[in-house]
Amino acid sequence: MGDLSRLDSITTDATHLDAFEVRDWTQLIFAGSVWGASFIFIAAGLDHFAPGVVTVARLALGCIVLGLFRSARTVRIDREDWPRVILVGVTWLAFPMTLFPIAQQHISSGLAGMLNGSVPVFAAIITSLGLRRLPGRWQLIGLGVGAVGIVLLGLPALSDGGSSAIGVILVVLACVSYGVAVTVNVPLAQKYGSIPTFWRAQMVGLVLTLPYGAWGITHGTEWNLESAAAVAVLGTFGTALAFVAMVGLSARVGATRASSLTYFEAIVALLLGAVVRDEAIVALELSGCGVLLLGAWFISRDDRPLVVTGDAADEAATTLAAT
Repeated sequence: MGDLSRLDSITTDATHLDAFEVRDWTQLIFAGSVWGASFIFIAAGLDHFAPGVVTVARLALGCIVLGLFRSARTVRIDREDWPRVILVGVTWLAFPMTLFPIAQQHISSGLAGMLNGSVPVFAAIITSLGLRRLPGRWQLIGLGVGAVGIVLLGLPALSDGGSSAIGVILVVLACVSYGVAVTVNVPLAQKYGSIPTFWRAQMVGLVLTLPYGAWGITHGTEWNLESAAAVAVLGTFGTALAFVAMVGLSARVGATRASSLTYFEAIVALLLGAVVRDEAIVALELSGCGVLLLGAWFISRDDRPLVVTGDAADEAATTLAAT
């Protein structure tokens, strides 16, 4: 797969290492809010559609929406970059978007959103391996604070035990996949822009999931206008516009810092799950929301990475890989 065979070529550095600007915060909050709401729309779609149908429908709509942008059709991707585009299509779209609807048959939309807040941790590990250096001190602090927030959000659900284990495992696997995708996509977004590369990645994801979607049409799917409307919103905003915002943000501020939007996503998913789906919220979860916001603020600050070279770099990479 060309340059992807070398570990230190899977990503590249951010172009904007200073504290977040208004543009960065706007894209982060927009994408985080849309994706936080997406778990509600997935749940609504699953009320009448099979998981595969939800996945394929949202990808198809995302392709249509992004295809309306002129840059998607006119910017050409070099042949040597297509393996990376395909990898993004698998790890950011086909694989995790197949797992989430299945997982939400076992766990609540709020819990799915909360668990998705682990993406920055996986992105940080993969980015550090690729760049052969540790994150900046504010990133490290923000990741640590964010991890505490995720634990606080998840503790009440863990006490329920049993039947949700499958759903939790599937969401964690999806989050690892997201961490890979957002990292390897940074060089593509910097070279071609967010829309041309992601539009093609969406088409890859659509082709790969079509068989599963076709099977789902005859297994557990019945037509319903409300579920169709939910999937339409999910595809237009969650699978198209929010991804464009995220890809553009990651190209500027780096994969780890951009992934901190999943902290907002977790909070929105928790609150909407309570309001729309009558999912209970406990005091510990509210505390977790506050801690996640603090973690996002730390990650947004001026980022000056801790450069690691020579033997120390190899030792750090080995430690991160073991983690």
